Amino acid sequence: MEYLIVIGICIIFLIILKFAWNIKISDIKKMKKVGYDKELNEITNKLPENKEICQTILKKLGNEKVKIKESEDKDNKTSLYIALSDSILIANINDTFTRVQTMAHECLHSIQNRRTLLFNFIYSNIYFIYFLCICILSLLRFNQHGMLHLFILTILGIIYYAIRSYLEMDAMTRAKPLAKEYIEEQGTLTEEEKNRVLDNYDVINDIGIKMTNYILIMNCTIKIIIYVGILTIF
Repeated sequence: MEYLIVIGICIIFLIILKFAWNIKISDIKKMKKVGYDKELNEITNKLPENKEICQTILKKLGNEKVKIKESEDKDNKTSLYIALSDSILIANINDTFTRVQTMAHECLHSIQNRRTLLFNFIYSNIYFIYFLCICILSLLRFNQHGMLHLFILTILGIIYYAIRSYLEMDAMTRAKPLAKEYIEEQGTLTEEEKNRVLDNYDVINDIGIKMTNYILIMNCTIKIIIYVGILTIF
């Protein structure tokens, strides 16, 4: 019975957050629609290629030692800064006007505290492995301390969210001003074009910041629900 109560609390928690942050499915559709707007993309197509944008922004940040790689997978739409190899992987995002802000975001990750970045990478893997282990032990009926592991999993999730959210929010909030600075220095776009791009960056960020936070929390909460669900059944 106590496990069912935990599952119920987790679901209510997610519903409350969804309501409090005013998160709607239509927000995701709106973000995709704006992100892949053809007219906006035509405007930003006047700017250099992604790799050149990335190199210029890194130079502005005084961090030119970062390796830049372009993904060979045409279906990959997620650019990443990889702390372990100190490199930026540029995804296939040529069809979205957000590419300048995306490059700024990943470049900003590269100048964040390296200890925090590496800790986040190592800790994320430990957190996931721990989750897998307690789930497997529970499935095999070897878990004799269900509630203790639930408590540990919850604490691990809180720490994971605190670190990852800090890194993402820092990069997301600083990306637009950096992208704006880059666009102004290029001088390629008219004032009207520049304002239109930057105004739509605000639309993307307003949705993206709350969605990123919610998804991070939801991923941690779903792990708890899955684990407790296994305990309930087995």
